[in-house]
Amino acid sequence: MVGVEHFGVAVVGSGFGGSASAFRFADAGLSVCVLERGKAYAPGDFPRSPRDMAANFWDPSKGLHGMFDVWSFRGIDAVVSSGLGGGSLIYANVLLRKDEHWFVHEQPLGTGYEHWPISRADLDPHYDRVEAMLDAQRYPFDRPPYADTPKTRALREAAGQLGLGWQLPKLAVSFAGAGAHPGDPLPEAPYPNIHGRRRSTCRLVGECDIGCNVGAKNTLDHTYLSAAAARGAQVRTGCEVRHFAPLPGGGFRVDYVEHDPAREGEPKATGKLPLRTLTADRLVLAAGALGTPYLLLRNRRSFPGLGPALGTRFCGNGDLLGFMIGTRTPDGAVRHLDASRGPVITSTIRVPDEVDGGSGRGYYLQDAGYPQFVNWLLEASQAPGSVRRAARFVLHRLWATVSRTPRSDIGAALSDLLGDASLSSSSMPLLGMGRDVPDGVMRLRRNYLNIEWTTATSQSYFDAVRSSMQDIARVLGGQLRDNPTYRLKRVVTVHPLGGAPMGRHVGEGVVDGYGESFAYPGLFVADGAAMPGPVGPNPALTIAAFADRMAERILERAEVAGTSSLEPRHRTQEMPVPATTPTSLEFTEDMKGFAAPGATDHAVGFDEGRQQGHACMFHLTIRIADVDAFLQDPTHEAIAEGWVEYGPLGGRLPVVRGIFHLFVEEDDPARRRMLYRLFLVGPDGDAFTLNGYKDIHDDPGFDVWRDTSTLYTQLLRGHVGPLEEDGADVLASGVLHILKRDFARQMTTFRTEGPTAQARARALSDFGRLFLGELWRLYGPKLGGAGARR
Repeated sequence: MVGVEHFGVAVVGSGFGGSASAFRFADAGLSVCVLERGKAYAPGDFPRSPRDMAANFWDPSKGLHGMFDVWSFRGIDAVVSSGLGGGSLIYANVLLRKDEHWFVHEQPLGTGYEHWPISRADLDPHYDRVEAMLDAQRYPFDRPPYADTPKTRALREAAGQLGLGWQLPKLAVSFAGAGAHPGDPLPEAPYPNIHGRRRSTCRLVGECDIGCNVGAKNTLDHTYLSAAAARGAQVRTGCEVRHFAPLPGGGFRVDYVEHDPAREGEPKATGKLPLRTLTADRLVLAAGALGTPYLLLRNRRSFPGLGPALGTRFCGNGDLLGFMIGTRTPDGAVRHLDASRGPVITSTIRVPDEVDGGSGRGYYLQDAGYPQFVNWLLEASQAPGSVRRAARFVLHRLWATVSRTPRSDIGAALSDLLGDASLSSSSMPLLGMGRDVPDGVMRLRRNYLNIEWTTATSQSYFDAVRSSMQDIARVLGGQLRDNPTYRLKRVVTVHPLGGAPMGRHVGEGVVDGYGESFAYPGLFVADGAAMPGPVGPNPALTIAAFADRMAERILERAEVAGTSSLEPRHRTQEMPVPATTPTSLEFTEDMKGFAAPGATDHAVGFDEGRQQGHACMFHLTIRIADVDAFLQDPTHEAIAEGWVEYGPLGGRLPVVRGIFHLFVEEDDPARRRMLYRLFLVGPDGDAFTLNGYKDIHDDPGFDVWRDTSTLYTQLLRGHVGPLEEDGADVLASGVLHILKRDFARQMTTFRTEGPTAQARARALSDFGRLFLGELWRLYGPKLGGAGARR
């Protein structure tokens, strides 16, 4: 028995979802612990020198504990943040609500469909609450000095010429009021700032994306987290969660390591860090759309019932970066955009979706700024011109020395040396984002996160975004240059979404519309991973509103149940600490038979399929991540991986997600079923489902072999969950069998993994006892009676 800290709520991650929910819980009196892997960054702490910027990346295995965490996958790179305040440290402050009609329902995709189980009306009151907490305000473009922002004027002008909708979105930035000046001190908030440093209003220096050193950004550390800490929440930095698991009596165990700031820069130091443990009644995962699915996939052995949607619905929110260069006015003069003046984003253009009067999938286009030092880099990149100007300056000074000219002022010569800076002043990045296709799949590969995603299925969307960018560049007298990676069919996203999507049932989502796991009450996903598709506009506001709604639901339920259920006190409890590594088991299964296209009756489909030569078969590996949890689960759910082969649907089809249930109880106590639900993808990207069952019951004759080796199966169009079968399109029906030679081979494929040989042996024994025990329960009475008669 050891002493373990216990909280009402443990929150993993301090981004928009984690911070918003942590504040609501702390404000209601719950004991809250926020675990953030990154460091705290107070105003003035963000690196600026080349040396410090080079170390400002996250890779603890190399001794790097910086802010930027860059992931690279097939077809897409992602840039996310590590630090107290999560993505708010590096985002561009935009707070836009998801368009009402973009909460689509069952919109067909290449693999299934996009469905949002929540609506704009559900989120609107929470949008209001988040905007108030972040002091959202529009860029004050109607008064000086903010009116002198050329990039804002240019985008407004382009939108007007192209007939597109333009607006100033709300920003989480504090601007100077009328009569005040940029950089003036901000008044104190009604709660102490978590950093204990003063902040000032926006100085218009375009550094939002690399960390605001004056504190003008209303980031989550200055707002939600400061308010939560003032209400008693424990906010811990440098704490990286590694494992978590449900506890037998309810609640969750969380294991994490602490990164020691004194050891930053030491490669591979993290491997030596000891695990620390806490427990909580509720566990909120808010580690981001990469971090949360990664943690769930790594800990799936402890949560085998999460369902087939884990790792699905990934997208990059349609992010596309373009560069507008060389803009000119109608009379041919350089059009000065001065992209480094102002916050990173000041205005946006909206292009409607087909669901609200447009064509294709909708998107937003936004002006983009950058820090002043980028201007110097741009000018330095023009090497030939710089060299010519430098040579001219040197020759001028040599001639002045030789000729002993009396002229001593050299301002004009220095001005010529610097040049007219036309490249940097006439260039500006354009940001596109919107409704790309959320068909990416996240998996583990050698314990690393792997994402299969491609621009191909979203190509028409990206073509439209790029075309609009070209139009904007054209009317402003410039040219569009693609991000170099786009030519390699790769995009860069700063808004990854999905991986643990919400849905209507466990076959469609990992969590429900309130972010709670279908299979594990008290486990919540509160970040971008819960989005079942692209948000469209910048997703920060929607994520925070979703988390606020989730927290309100939890508090309402707790209030109905009684105040004692809030568990307001932080305590240390005595509890046994279980092994952190569960024991797993797997085996393979091959089944073969026939199915006829168009048939809806299994027996008819088998006979007609055999006559027509339409063989159907599968090869599956059944994986039980945690044998103990599997035995306790009344549905005995496991993961099925492998392939199905059926000619009429295109041959061999991979199982992208599969669920297997062993001995599910029926209304008849003398009957059990083994259930198979395999989500398949065809060669053209079409989605199919193999749905099958084995009917285990005792009828005349010794039929235990027939029952356990006969699968009644149907092939359905789309990825069909258990609640959708009634209206599903049945493509084929038939029957599959286990051949005796395949069964003999199957008996040699059982494998276990666990912390000790004893644990592995026990897991195999317990599984066998369950299997044989259920068979004896169903067929034993007949066998016993027969033996008695003998």
